[in-house]
Amino acid sequence: MVGIVNYNIGNLASVLNALVKVGAKAQIEKEPSRLLEYDRLILPGVGAFGDAMEHLVQSGMKEAVLEFAKSGKPLLGICLGMQLLFEKSYEFGEHAGLGLLEGEIIPFDKTRMGEGYKIPQMGWNRFYAKKKSPLLKGLEEGFYLYYVHSFHAVAKREEDVLGESVYGYPFVSAIERDNVAGFQPHPEKSHDAGLRILKNFCEIG
Repeated sequence: MVGIVNYNIGNLASVLNALVKVGAKAQIEKEPSRLLEYDRLILPGVGAFGDAMEHLVQSGMKEAVLEFAKSGKPLLGICLGMQLLFEKSYEFGEHAGLGLLEGEIIPFDKTRMGEGYKIPQMGWNRFYAKKKSPLLKGLEEGFYLYYVHSFHAVAKREEDVLGESVYGYPFVSAIERDNVAGFQPHPEKSHDAGLRILKNFCEIG
């Protein structure tokens, strides 16, 4: 059973629908005390980092998600949910994250991007794997995923980087360490490739 963390921020219905489409049993969960009952967990998120962390704290989900991560069961962050896995973000100030991965979230650097790039990045972009992972099983190099974001992760540990994409310059588009993983793009909005990632996640372990 896959739990989708409901902390009053995120596109929960589309994630649930995508999981159902790949044959997974999934449920949106708003009770922190129940997270450990699930076999795997998805942390979605849309919006601002600071607001999201505030919702996680107020809902009691912050400690529950950290406890789930310690359990060794698969945890997947999507979009803002991936960013929350890191130590901090500089979106509208400086905000502490969950700290499950070393690194920070920064805005796209317009001085590095050159002309012709709009922020946020919105639309399809290629994904390039940096290491092998069960999450990428059955996917060829350079497949497309759907992105909507103005900030991106900078990982302190190169070995944590699962994949990169290029938008003016290369940036981290997926992360993975042990049972904790995250994708900056939206697998639930990325047609066959995205559904394959979600299916792979549901088959881990």
